[in-house]
Formats: sequence, C-alpha cells, structure tokens
Amino acid sequence: MLARLFRHRPAARRRPGPPPAAARSAAGSGLVLLAAGLLLVPAAAAQPPPAGGDGRGGGTGGPCARVDRLTVPGAAHQQADCLPELTTAGTVASGHTVPADWAGLTAADAPAPSGVPGIQIDGYFPDTSRTNGHHGWDHDAQFVIRLPDRWNGGLVVSGAPGVRAQYANDRALGDHVLSRGYAFASTDKGNTGAAFFRDGRRPGDAVAEWNRRVTQLTRAARAVVTQRYLRPPERTLAAGLSNGGYLVRWQLENRPWLYDGGIDWEGTLWRSAARRGGHGGGHATGPGPNLFTFLPPALRAYPVYAAGGAGADEAHAALRETGFPAGSEFLWPFHYDHYWDVTQRIYREEFDPGFDGEREAGTPFCAPGTPACDTDYAYAERPREVHRAVDRIGLTGRIGRPLISFHGTLDVLLPISESSDVYAEMVREAGRGDLHRYHRVEGGTHVDGLVDVFPGRLRPLEPCFRSALAALEQRLSGQAGGRDGAGGAAARCPIGAPRAAGPH
Repeated sequence: MLARLFRHRPAARRRPGPPPAAARSAAGSGLVLLAAGLLLVPAAAAQPPPAGGDGRGGGTGGPCARVDRLTVPGAAHQQADCLPELTTAGTVASGHTVPADWAGLTAADAPAPSGVPGIQIDGYFPDTSRTNGHHGWDHDAQFVIRLPDRWNGGLVVSGAPGVRAQYANDRALGDHVLSRGYAFASTDKGNTGAAFFRDGRRPGDAVAEWNRRVTQLTRAARAVVTQRYLRPPERTLAAGLSNGGYLVRWQLENRPWLYDGGIDWEGTLWRSAARRGGHGGGHATGPGPNLFTFLPPALRAYPVYAAGGAGADEAHAALRETGFPAGSEFLWPFHYDHYWDVTQRIYREEFDPGFDGEREAGTPFCAPGTPACDTDYAYAERPREVHRAVDRIGLTGRIGRPLISFHGTLDVLLPISESSDVYAEMVREAGRGDLHRYHRVEGGTHVDGLVDVFPGRLRPLEPCFRSALAALEQRLSGQAGGRDGAGGAAARCPIGAPRAAGPH
C-alpha cells in the first residue's frame, strides 16, 4: 500500500515559498501509485531535461522549418521542439512529459497510441507563485501545447486534475485526442501541490486563478494553432477530470464563446449561492453539497466503523447517509488514509483559513473535540464570508455549449449523489438540460489506477472519455451515428451526444 503521505505538515500561515516536498511511492497489488489522489499533491519526479536541450528543437524541413516562428501570446517564456512522437509512447523517453504527474490516473491496460509526430511547446505565463519546479523553472502558470503534423482541425484544452501539474492529463486525455488528430493544450492552473492555498491574497483566490488560467491558455492555444496550420481551429473542446471537470463546467458557463463543447469527467462540485427574488434581493449563504459537507462526517464516522464493536453499525449508516454508496466499503480504508483527511484540510484552508487560527491546513487525523479540528468542521455554521469565497468560484448550471458528463457510482472521494447528480439537476433547473448528457457509470471510481489494485471490482472510466469524445464529435458534425473513433470504447461505455445548442 501507499505510505501515509500527509500525516505531518508544518504549521504556517500563508507565506511565500514552495510547498513541502512530497515525493512518495509504494506498490500495492502490483500497481505503483505515486501520490494517486486527484485532489491531492502531485508526486515529485525526476525533472525533464531542460527544454531546448539535446538538439531537440528546430528542424530542416516540413513543419519543423517553422517551429521557431510559433509564438504563444502572453507567454513570459516558451520553448518549441519538433518531436517524432507527441504521445507518452515517445515523450517519456524524450523528457517531454513527467510520468509522476499522471501516475495512478489510468489503469495499466489503458490504450497507449503512438505514431503522432509534431511540435511541442512548453512555457509559462507571467505569475508570482513558484510551486511548479518542472524544467527547473520554479515558476507557475506552466503550460504544454502539442501540435500534431496530421491535424483534424480541432483543439482540446484542459486543466490539471487535483493540484497536479500540466502533464497530468497526458495519459488519460492527451494520448487519445492526439491520436485522433487534435491539437492539445494543458495548464498547471497557476498553482500546484498540497500548499496551493498559499497562492493569492484572499480566500478562494487560488481556485479562481485556475479558471483564469484555462481561459488564458484557450485563447493562446487557439492563436498558436492558427499560426501553425494557417487557419483557426474548426472546433475547440474543453475536457478534464475531477478538478479539471469542474474547470470544464465553469468555462462552458462563463466563457462559452471560446468553445464548441466539453467533456466533464467526474467534476468537483462547487455550487454558487442561490440568488432568488430578483432586483438584487437577498444573498443566501452558499449551499452544499460540497467537499465540506460530506468529508467531515466521513472523517468522524469511519474510525468508529473500522474499529467494529459498539457504534459500528450506526457509523456505517452515517457514512451511507453522507453519500458513500452500498458496495463501496472496500474502498473506504484507502480513501480514509490517503484522500479524505488531506483533501478536507487543504481545501478548507483555501476557503476558510481562519478556522484553525495560526495553523496551516489544520491537524492531520485529529480526533473529534480537538480544538480547530477539521473532523468537526461544520460548513453551514461558518461565517458568511466563507460562503462568499465559495460562491465566487461556484457553478450555476447555466452552460452555454453542449456538455457530456460522466461519473462512477463507486466514487468515494466525490460521491456521485453529492456531486454530479446534483450538477445534472442544476443544469436542468437552469433550463439548459437540452445541452447536457449525463451518464452514471456503474462500478467506476475516482481514479482508474485503483482498477488494478482491486481486480474485478471496479470499472475504468477512461473508455468513457473516448466514447464521450466520439459522441461529442458526432453531435458537432451533425451525425447520428457512423464510425465513432472510440477504439472499442463505445461497447465498453456507451455514451450519447447532447442535442444542439440553442441561443445563448
């Protein structure tokens, strides 16, 4: 099993500087998971060779002849390289990805396409935080843009899941879309690591930056695509998982004109406060559910359940009532050890830093009754400014472009009944249900890496992404069927397309 990654954290308030190092790895049931938590810290890794070294840039003919003329608008630094392989089948060896960024997110048998030559641009936009050490740059707002030689006219843009860095989507999303001919761009969202909350000047700033960085990269990547192929992209799609799925939802709600559609893989739910009555009347406190409404009850109930004896049945019932489904019990020990506690503490610190006074991100695995203990956190009782911080980055359901969402029924980090089920209803209540297709995937969990840890008990969700992309392509092309390009994924995870977009 994984080592207990986050039992100890220094007690400090928001101060500049990188987060503590978090390199950890261990084997479990034959699978090596490097900090597998999507909402947790990215695993540290051997850095890629400095961009531009080893004679990888430039070229003498074809698209490589123009590689040095590509300019990413707004970038403070960039390095373009012409590569024989843009997928992880080549970028691992060439040093153009960081496997630890995506460790644990896919199952061992996930397809690994190859045969995609093209141009990769690494760089960063201006930023003041320095949590991302990739390339030795020690600079946040890093991005990667990949431009295949054989382009299908499309662009897929993503933000990293969890608090990982820009290469985190390379296996789960990037390899497939590149093999389909899309240009692909991904951002580190402007801050990374378990101390991401140190970025910004007020509660919620770090997460708000995530949305700005995706918008920024989308605009820049569209310009670079136009430079490279001498025409703008015919379609631009947003795609992401977990926190990346939240980013897709936010973009389609707030910047729909930049996109033609999106794919939301188990997006995190931050719900905007309800405003009712019109004429500016009444600002309600931010409603749940969110991480802060289901993680503290889980942290209180699980130790009692795990201990057995008196109270175990009641604790089990409490976990079920909180949203963790029947049949998911085998996943609870792992998630208690590696997900629930640290996720609650670091996100609570982002939105409610005053809860624990001068401590930073609370006390790991504190017992109920401990002063300022996240196990006892009661979101509904927190001051109005805490709810306003969540509301500032919250979702409304008012999407303006077609969206396909899918979520596993055995997700015990973001329980489906407390997250995507709720978002689907929000979209319907906002009158945008005709733009949305939502799929509950039986047996899916939060990270596909656990499929290998628990053989025969879980279903991978990566085929659902391939199927969703095919369905969205058909919708945007006005097709009712035909070759889906999902590589057999449609049979493993059939997903239908949303209907056409109306006025917005």
